Amino acid sequence: MAFVHTSRHQEMMAKAQRYFPGASNGNAALSPATGFVIASGQGSRVYDLEGHAWIDYLLGSGPMILGHAHPQVVAAVQEQLSQGSTFFYLNDKAIELAEAIVTAVACAEQIRFMSSGTEATFFALRLARAFRGRDKILKFEGAYHGSHDYAMMNTEGQQPQAYPQAIRGSAGIPKSLEQEVLIAPYNDIERTTAIIETHHEALAAVIIEPFQRTLSPLPGFLTGLREVTAHYNIPLIYDEVVTGFRFAYGGAQEYYGVTPDLAAFGKIIGGGYPLAAVVGKAEIMASFAHAKDDGLIVGQVGTLNGNPIAATAGLATLKVLQQAGTYERLHTIGQRLREQLQATLREHNVAGQVLGDGPIFHVLFTEQPVQTYRDTLTADAQKQRIFHNALLTHGVLKPASKGYISLAHSDVDLEETARGFDAAIAEVARAS
Repeated sequence: MAFVHTSRHQEMMAKAQRYFPGASNGNAALSPATGFVIASGQGSRVYDLEGHAWIDYLLGSGPMILGHAHPQVVAAVQEQLSQGSTFFYLNDKAIELAEAIVTAVACAEQIRFMSSGTEATFFALRLARAFRGRDKILKFEGAYHGSHDYAMMNTEGQQPQAYPQAIRGSAGIPKSLEQEVLIAPYNDIERTTAIIETHHEALAAVIIEPFQRTLSPLPGFLTGLREVTAHYNIPLIYDEVVTGFRFAYGGAQEYYGVTPDLAAFGKIIGGGYPLAAVVGKAEIMASFAHAKDDGLIVGQVGTLNGNPIAATAGLATLKVLQQAGTYERLHTIGQRLREQLQATLREHNVAGQVLGDGPIFHVLFTEQPVQTYRDTLTADAQKQRIFHNALLTHGVLKPASKGYISLAHSDVDLEETARGFDAAIAEVARAS
């Protein structure tokens, strides 16, 4: 696909350059060579200002698991819009969604809504610190828990440090906060256990993406983490912003069979609208409403908490996900795409590791097997750029990180995607 830069496209790109730092709203910078401005989405595809279509594996960074503009979600939202947009008060749609989530999720006895995944992990950590009466948290190297200060330590792309030393992953974070975060290696239960045993008295919580970015947990890793945190009464927090209602209706804790104390949800539960939540055990969640010995509750106020439009979209989305065969189809598509990637690598004699689980897929161009964050750093960054840029020119929108799958992706989409994989990996082979 050749990028046709019409005057309208050029005008919008110029405005992006003028009004957004780095021509980005914070999510993705637009390259003049490969960037485009999305004007609409329908089902499995997005369209630019000129009407060119891309098969979409970005899916708004994951929320659109049903595809874009799903008829049931659109109808539900349209009906709610005529009844009011927000109330800053209890509303029936938020209560109904709360019941649906608590019923579905193993660790959820109570819930509190907010507007973004970043807020959800931030408040989960605040809640744990209040409950435990400790300040330090442990996170895993390369994990992403949003863009708040505690989360932006040893994030994806940073060079390794000696465990458990934390290092800031963003400008503007107080250096002193590095002393409040401990870093452990994902998928290394022996070293993680040793760090927790050494620092358990100071730890308020351990937070983890059970499926970290594109890395699946090794057998026994999540179980071992659950055992050591339970032994020392340290709250274990799952960041299920990505995995919640995606790997299974009950999230990663259902899929992997290991239950945390708290969990952060986002993306899918808002059906494409801004909504997130913290769920967990009632004794921990109580700190949102009842003071501890210091006389303070956990402060958490948000203008759009439990917004009825977002809650309506979330309810409509969960209703579709409950239909028979939903997760079987999502997992089947994911497996098919991963197998196609692997076969295409072999065909072109290109070294690469296909990653992912369930309805998520990715490839890293490295000869080394990938099980840990440090393994991911062996990937050839130039080959990654060639691959993703080539996919764009062949009508496939996949983020530089993991690709998401929706129920809207059809057999035709998968056949076109296979051709895109073939063309993109052929370009990687020519550049080798």
